[in-house]
Amino acid sequence: MAEEVIGMEDMVAIFEVTDALGIHRESVRVELTKEDPGSIRKVADGIVEITVPANETTEIFCRRLKVDLEAMGYEPADSIFDYDDDDDD
Repeated sequence: MAEEVIGMEDMVAIFEVTDALGIHRESVRVELTKEDPGSIRKVADGIVEITVPANETTEIFCRRLKVDLEAMGYEPADSIFDYDDDDDD
């Protein structure tokens, strides 16, 4: 069986979740092939490693992604930007 490769739509869906939780995109590593059962883990250097499962839709996986990341301590971000967008100066 040929390996299924993730596409741009998959990445957009993943980044919607991680961006909303304030996780910088450079801190997210996504395996390019889909593999069952899929995985979500935070490694020692603070990188979130994600493997999308082949046996479920990305939409369903992203629901689990959000729940698992919140269980790891990530919280919804006030802003999707990495900088303070309040101009107090």
